[in-house]
Amino acid sequence: MNNFEPEKLNKNWTLEDSIATYNIDKWGDQYFSINSNGNISITPEKKSAKIIDLFKLVEELKSREINTPLIIRFNDILKDRINELHEAFSKAIKTYEYNNNYQGVFPVKCNQQKNVLEKILEFGEPWNFGLEVGSKSELLIGLSLLENQNSLLICNGYKDTKYIEVATLARKLGKNPIIVIEQKDEVKRIIETVKNLKAKPLLGIRAKLSSKSSGRWSKSVGDNSKFGLSIPEIMSTIKELKEANLLNEVKLLHFHIGSQISDIAVIKDSLQEASQIYVELCKLGAPMKYIDVGGGLGIDFDGTKTSSNTSTNYSLQNYANDVIATIKDSCQVNNIDHPTVISESGRAIISHCSVLIFNVLGTSHVSSEIKISDEKPKSLIIANLIETFYQLKKLTKKKVNLSEIIELWNDAKKFKEDCLVAFRLGFLNLKERAQAEELTWACAKEIANNLDSDEIIHPDLFEITETLASTYYANLSIFKSIPDSWAINQIFPIIPIHRHLEEPLCKGNFADLTCDSDGKLNSFIDNGKIKSLLNLHEPEQNKDYLIGIFMAGAYQEALGNFHNLFGNTNVIHIDINQDNSYKVKNIIKENSKSEILELLDYSSKTLVESIRINTESAIDQRHLTIKEARKLIDQIETSLRKSSYLSE
Repeated sequence: MNNFEPEKLNKNWTLEDSIATYNIDKWGDQYFSINSNGNISITPEKKSAKIIDLFKLVEELKSREINTPLIIRFNDILKDRINELHEAFSKAIKTYEYNNNYQGVFPVKCNQQKNVLEKILEFGEPWNFGLEVGSKSELLIGLSLLENQNSLLICNGYKDTKYIEVATLARKLGKNPIIVIEQKDEVKRIIETVKNLKAKPLLGIRAKLSSKSSGRWSKSVGDNSKFGLSIPEIMSTIKELKEANLLNEVKLLHFHIGSQISDIAVIKDSLQEASQIYVELCKLGAPMKYIDVGGGLGIDFDGTKTSSNTSTNYSLQNYANDVIATIKDSCQVNNIDHPTVISESGRAIISHCSVLIFNVLGTSHVSSEIKISDEKPKSLIIANLIETFYQLKKLTKKKVNLSEIIELWNDAKKFKEDCLVAFRLGFLNLKERAQAEELTWACAKEIANNLDSDEIIHPDLFEITETLASTYYANLSIFKSIPDSWAINQIFPIIPIHRHLEEPLCKGNFADLTCDSDGKLNSFIDNGKIKSLLNLHEPEQNKDYLIGIFMAGAYQEALGNFHNLFGNTNVIHIDINQDNSYKVKNIIKENSKSEILELLDYSSKTLVESIRINTESAIDQRHLTIKEARKLIDQIETSLRKSSYLSE
């Protein structure tokens, strides 16, 4: 059993205790909850009674040989997110008597998977939902997938002549690509393209706002932002386009103040500035039609509804209200027609629908179970540690003196340090050093067993929790499946998907399969604070312990890499029926080792043949038998066809 686990389970543990422990009622946003079986439930539509047991779903997928790690995408949640976005803007438009409509686009960079984009366009069809692209490759995706001639294709990113030519000619296909000018040198290339093709593109201008942003990406905007035109550059661009007889093609103003904006005040400031720029462009003679408020619509990862990096201090409806009201006010004062409002909300649409599930392969923790010999130790330092341990053993919860415990713990740490120094100088042997470490851990355990959780948070004792924590070995690659947790310390809700009728008595974090010390999950949500350890259960022998990472549908798959050659996991698209049954719509199989090696220009056949030649040489030298050689080759050939992740 784990160091923190007593001999008997808490029979009084309830679902409410689990809900409070993992805060799922706060960040779950009505999509995720815990059911009476102690498993995570998925409610795919907030206004629907449909519900499905996630643990049972994973078990049934395993019976189809679809194993963890895997990503499950719930198409119904995706649809609900798109519906909710449009309902919020529809309500705001009605409330503020706005004389135009909202027409969103999805930023392809947020999740480029074909099945995802097809579903987004299908669900967004009633509102002519479109796409935003940021490269030539994404432009090709947009042109191939967008069939609705009323949908918009917002063209951002660096644009060479070929990019501009394709977007310009695509207008003749009945598409609506809008080339957004966000670098000054793009103006010259656009003018040259118009001359060469004798065709005019739809144009937009991206403004570099002076308004400050908030959250993790706050430094990526403003005067030093990567994209956008300053006010002097906007003025010179208008002049050049007018001279080239292209001012009539300028229809859109675009701005972007960062991703996952946590503070609504930042959004209001930027909207006021951008709305005024829009008005001024109209006054300069541009027949403006659209205002694109960019991305940045945040989601509440931790459920606190605050302006922290992992939350937002506003709701979706607050956001829509402020967008519509601010733009209306600026236009109305200046007698300007209300523009069509565009947003490029990606994270807010796609995050909730994907759940990453992985199994735990095993655990490790410090050994604090010791047997103390009656024989007097040779080392005085060891004797002092033993005496400290016995003093802690005498303590009970009813007679705890916190200052005394702190003093004894500091003594134990000092004696352990003294042992290390003595070992370095050759005065202690390896067995004695091991004894010293075990005694220190045993002291930590005695303290943990005699203190309440709020007492052990005391600054002088907090390290005890870290010392006794377990490492849970996760069957996944952090760098492939959840890279933002490593790269930018993004916090995602992480919770076991079953066993919530049992008290999670262990404290632990996760280590992945890669040979990299950064391959760890050790930051978790805790009522608005970030904690380094998660409450977990002791894994049961011969049974999978399954963990879910939630709200990770944005960016992770595109950003993931093949560190240590761990490849794509299984991806399953699920539709949930009215009777709470489900249908597997799409299965995207995980990469085999052979497929990953081929991406790096390794031929599986050549690899196997090279090893076979080596086995022949080993057979000739009688280092290997023919039977052993055959078994080795068989194992290698079988392994190449299998997943890069661990299996039974």
